[in-house]
Amino acid sequence: MFEFEIIKECKRTKARAGRLHTPHGVIETPVFMPVGTQATVKTMTPDELKENNAQIILGNTYHLYLRPGHELVKEAGGLHKFMNWDRPILTDSGGFQVFSLGELRKIKEEGVTFRSHLDGSKHLFSPERVMEIEEAIGADIAMAFDECTPYPADYDYAKRSMERTTRWLERCIKAHTREDQALFGIIQGSMYKDLRTESAKEITSFDLPGYAIGGLSVGEPAEVMYEMLDINTDIMPINKPRYLMGVGAADNLVEGVKRGVDMFDCVLPTRIARNGTVMTKHGKLVVRNAEYAHDFRPLEEGCGCYACRNFTRAYIRHLIKSGEVLGIRLTTIHNIYFLTNLMKEIRNAILQDRYPEFITEFYANFSR
Repeated sequence: MFEFEIIKECKRTKARAGRLHTPHGVIETPVFMPVGTQATVKTMTPDELKENNAQIILGNTYHLYLRPGHELVKEAGGLHKFMNWDRPILTDSGGFQVFSLGELRKIKEEGVTFRSHLDGSKHLFSPERVMEIEEAIGADIAMAFDECTPYPADYDYAKRSMERTTRWLERCIKAHTREDQALFGIIQGSMYKDLRTESAKEITSFDLPGYAIGGLSVGEPAEVMYEMLDINTDIMPINKPRYLMGVGAADNLVEGVKRGVDMFDCVLPTRIARNGTVMTKHGKLVVRNAEYAHDFRPLEEGCGCYACRNFTRAYIRHLIKSGEVLGIRLTTIHNIYFLTNLMKEIRNAILQDRYPEFITEFYANFSR
């Protein structure tokens, strides 16, 4: 049910174009995956996601476990039927959310005890429990339960955390039973070269359908993230998909693909959209700012999204300043379209063996 094929490799970078076959369809890579935390990509319908070229979306194990509950999702026939999405879905393990709870959680070898941010109730996430939840949710790709090390982290803590992640992966593999669901392992190691190397070797020693790179884009400088990426992708198998977790800024996607990454996800495009900010080939544009009150151009000249084809900056600014939901729907539609279209352009450049030239052209326009 799961097969990854590389269609084209860029001769001058580590970039590659591929296809990932899943039970709910083929994903053309490189790909950006919009995040649907609570079984919805905020403000967008499934049809709108398809119209904006979303091939695969994410669900959040932690949030779906707390509300509405994984058993209810299972009763509905799985997450695909529950949310009426017939394309692939990936669920994270909830590890990042649990570890971000700070004082509300306690880490042990058994797992993580935490209190719900909703009602304060006490819960345990162990590798076995997370596999049970993810199997009930029924996504095409399930992430193993890992410990996401914060930044900065001292060396000893990062090493213990990395080693625990490997042990937890072993337990996830033993507990995972669904043959129609791919289990991905997650590489950790914080910002230490030797730990990143060790983790990449250990995690990829397990024969899994794919592997993720975790613990990056957590506050470290971009140059450090790229250095860690290079270390990991040099070790990761060529014939398996590589997933960089939690990265969605346009320049990070361009650089990630350059280093051999195939899959990306991030809440960034939908989060900043709700604050009146949109992504463009020239960088971010804060459309809620007063300077756009009389600007009757689209959000981005030449953009083919629904918002840019039909509305002006002045109108969208008016909606956002007035608190109208349509305003953040339009900025969200634009941001999702921008990133999925960027990935299509990247893929085409790889297929034409001109990705280095694409990178040069991208930076000639882009300002972070």
